[in-house]
Amino acid sequence: MCLAIPGRITEIFENQGMRMAKVDFGGISREACLAYVPEAAPGQYVMVHVGFAISAVNEEEAARTYKYLEEMDQLAEIQAETEPSSEIS
Repeated sequence: MCLAIPGRITEIFENQGMRMAKVDFGGISREACLAYVPEAAPGQYVMVHVGFAISAVNEEEAARTYKYLEEMDQLAEIQAETEPSSEIS
């Protein structure tokens, strides 16, 4: 399933000419490109899909989305995808 996950912008920076952000997803921090939401600012929530912030949302919408993901048992899957693997190669 492909979906966008809400996260809160904690930092904005530039990387090779691209406006980027560090985004917090409930304790997990990842980078996201802000090309599609140039007005985004630290503290705001954005919906992130495959490394791109695709829209801004308010805190209530972000919380509602997390609730739905939890009800569908999708948060554990998302967290597992972002955690380092314990497999030894």
